[in-house]
Amino acid sequence: MKQEPTNRQATMHDFKKSSLWIIRAAVCAIAVQCGSAGAQAPAAAPPADAPAKVEATVKEQAGTEQAGKASQKHIDAMDDEATSMVAEYRQALAETTSLKTYNDQMAVQVKSQNDEMADLNRQLGQVDGTARDVLPLMDNMLSTLEQFVQLDTPFLADERAKRIATLKEMMGRADVSLSEKFRRIVEAYQIEMEYGRTLESYQGKVGDKTVDFLRVGRVALQYQTLDGKETGYWDADSKSFKGDNSYGEDIKAALKVAKKQAAPDFLTVPLHAPTEAK
Repeated sequence: MKQEPTNRQATMHDFKKSSLWIIRAAVCAIAVQCGSAGAQAPAAAPPADAPAKVEATVKEQAGTEQAGKASQKHIDAMDDEATSMVAEYRQALAETTSLKTYNDQMAVQVKSQNDEMADLNRQLGQVDGTARDVLPLMDNMLSTLEQFVQLDTPFLADERAKRIATLKEMMGRADVSLSEKFRRIVEAYQIEMEYGRTLESYQGKVGDKTVDFLRVGRVALQYQTLDGKETGYWDADSKSFKGDNSYGEDIKAALKVAKKQAAPDFLTVPLHAPTEAK
């Protein structure tokens, strides 16, 4: 970066001009003295060392000027270096502020993660105790479900018994997680709950006869042979199927509704009469 000439440079320049004028004046004075002396007397020879002095003075002045130029270059270089250092300092200051803000945000996240890890470790420490409590609960749930199916109306007997057997086999497997075992048992309970509010028709056997069964929730289970000549129902008191053709037409109409061959309508089905508990 260039600067205006300093006072030192101006002084050196003026000194140079003055020195040249002094030298010229000295030369003129010597010439005048020589001319006057020549008119009055023979001219005296100039001092032998006069040219050497003049040359030395000029060289000293030139050296001073060169030193001034070198000093100015050094000053310019130092000024450029100072400007660069100021820019670097400002950039470093901005980066420091940005890094501090980033570190503060990271510190908050690290604290949150540490809290979460501590909570997870606490939960992992409770897993063994949870497993000890859940396993007996699941065994009890499965035993209760099996007993319920055995005492319930015998619809879809093979399907429901197979589901219970599959769950019991699963309970002894080490490759099935505890959560999956629990999910499957709860799913079996949900399926049994759905049976209580749906209407369904399926084929099965009553003795050696193939029949269409009609399940109305859990309140009634009827059957009708494929030719429609025999109709009956499950009698909860005797725990057996009883024939009753008086419901033949009603069951036939209900089967069509269950098979979605007719629109939903009121159904007439035989129900087990409630008895007083003793």
